[in-house]
Amino acid sequence: MLWLVVGLGNPGPEYEATRHNIGQLVVDQLAKSHSAKWSSHKSRCDIAEFKLGVGVDAASVIVAKSKSYMNESGGPVKALANFYKVELANVIVSHDELDIPFAAIRSKIAGGDNGHNGLKSLTSSFGSAEYLRVRLGIGRPPGRQDAADFVLKNFSGDERKELPLLLELSADAVEAIVRDGALTA
Repeated sequence: MLWLVVGLGNPGPEYEATRHNIGQLVVDQLAKSHSAKWSSHKSRCDIAEFKLGVGVDAASVIVAKSKSYMNESGGPVKALANFYKVELANVIVSHDELDIPFAAIRSKIAGGDNGHNGLKSLTSSFGSAEYLRVRLGIGRPPGRQDAADFVLKNFSGDERKELPLLLELSADAVEAIVRDGALTA
């Protein structure tokens, strides 16, 4: 079975370590864990491929990062899913979530976009929100800080200390969905 795991984020070094790019950090972790090499795809995504499991029952996994900004990521991701003929039910999107406390992980089957522009773009391009999600808590901004500014800031020192474990656990959550199905995971 073929799975597409998309990490939402923005391109470029200035966004690399921001809260909004935590989805991409998860797919980076998955690629690293499986010694998968990144390559450029004509869909305007970077991809890495690996097998999860052994033998004939091993799942094929493509992890991807769009080269476009998050609010325009739907087109490249849809083109990639079409190229590989991945069913929407086998698309997992890893993304930041303001309404979940930092370091909490939640999986979700389909649903709304909760104001997340990356999810809006994906849903618009696919014509459906029936894809799987691994929601990564980044918490709410402190005080009166604007949410749009907060998500584009780097993680705090304390958060950076917790980040490696959060990324490993998030990668484990993605693997559990692929291996055991969304309801079991």
